[in-house]
Amino acid sequence: MIELDNPVWHALSGPQQSLGTSTGLAAKFQSSICPFAGFPGDPGPSHWTDMATLLEPGGTTVLLNLPGESVPPEWTVLRVVGAIQMLGGGLGQDLREPEQSIELLALGESDVADMLALVGEARPGPFLPRTIAFGGYLGIRVNGDLIAMAGQRLGPPGFTEISAVATRSDHRRQGHGERLVRAVAVAIMGRGQLPFLHVSNENVQAIRLYESMGFTRRRSTTFTFVQAPPAGCSAS
Repeated sequence: MIELDNPVWHALSGPQQSLGTSTGLAAKFQSSICPFAGFPGDPGPSHWTDMATLLEPGGTTVLLNLPGESVPPEWTVLRVVGAIQMLGGGLGQDLREPEQSIELLALGESDVADMLALVGEARPGPFLPRTIAFGGYLGIRVNGDLIAMAGQRLGPPGFTEISAVATRSDHRRQGHGERLVRAVAVAIMGRGQLPFLHVSNENVQAIRLYESMGFTRRRSTTFTFVQAPPAGCSAS
């Protein structure tokens, strides 16, 4: 499962190549779709030089599982978020739920404004105006209002990440998030892929929920937010 150790690179050099740009030593998603970027392995000076060419001077990106000591001094580490990568290999083959009174809806371009508003309140992680390009988003509406959603993001070969799991604060603890995660997992497994996800290592409640569903902890990882050197700053 080497693809999951470096999912951004394997997604951008494979199934999701059309959603980003690559120099061969560095790759990033289109900035309106996803803030993530990656390297093919532990980066050296040439990798960082190529990454700088993909970003505007002073631009920011997010790198997964990055060795902290590898960041050059002319780059700025903005913050590091610890997370746990969880794999859905124990979910079983039939997650379909019984009939529910509230329908799960496929979300598309016309729903983006509502999705951005929900993400702004629930803060599940990055969601941008064109993140919908990843596809596979489902939501729940109550009286026309979008109150919960979940979808798909990184797609390294053989796997798809479940992401943007969000529920409005006044509709939590009603099982909406679990329903949506299960439904997204069903779609992923229906393609013969394994679902995986990332969760903050401080979000104990979410970790327990995912474990109860059959997700297992695969590894600890980090999301490192970095800023490229400003214009006129050369590598040392």
